[in-house]
Amino acid sequence: MIEVLTVDDHPSVMEGTKLLLEQEGDIRVRFANTAAAAIDLLQRLRFDVILVDLQMPDMNGLELSKRMLGVRPDATILIYTGFDFKNQFNVMVESGLSGFLPKTVNREQLVTAVRCAARGEAVLPLELLRQLRRASEPRPEPRVDQTCASVSDRDRQILTEIARGRSNKEIAQALLISQRSLEYALTDLFHKLKVKSRVEAVIKAGQLGIVDEGERGAQRRADHSFVAQTGLDAI
Repeated sequence: MIEVLTVDDHPSVMEGTKLLLEQEGDIRVRFANTAAAAIDLLQRLRFDVILVDLQMPDMNGLELSKRMLGVRPDATILIYTGFDFKNQFNVMVESGLSGFLPKTVNREQLVTAVRCAARGEAVLPLELLRQLRRASEPRPEPRVDQTCASVSDRDRQILTEIARGRSNKEIAQALLISQRSLEYALTDLFHKLKVKSRVEAVIKAGQLGIVDEGERGAQRRADHSFVAQTGLDAI
């Protein structure tokens, strides 16, 4: 005989559950409509499966389940509820429960769940199982832009100075290098960014997050001044 305890404060639910299960002939159901009554029964009797409503008037079903497991650590407890419990799944598992059963299940599903739980098997709705599988699937690693990876700290300094509207001479002085060395560095930087001018370089750097918006703003204000001074938009 499979002994079942149903903990619920709705008489119609308990009576309906009892009727559906006891039609099997080898399942017997007892009731408890309060947390105190459930604890009392558990202290006096042994049950193969315990169905606990998530929303009890005197105590939350999860807290009650923890207390029942304190009395009977080997108890098999299923949350039996009409409420959505997916968002509380982790808390339920940590509480030591053996599974979850919606009150919307039909007679066959209810009987199968009780028999499975009595055999020591976990009981999970298929919808929840699918949700857990989706959550456990590895997420793709964020793609690292190879252009960003190839830009050195010196390149970033040069881009920042260009964005501020500095001339080649001023940039070379700021970085303590010769103008010829700077020109070589600019040629290499343009190649990395796949651009043909200083303006394009700063725009591309802004898109890649190499130069921040404040620096890009300074660059835009300096573009016309720079072109007017040099007559060029390249190195």
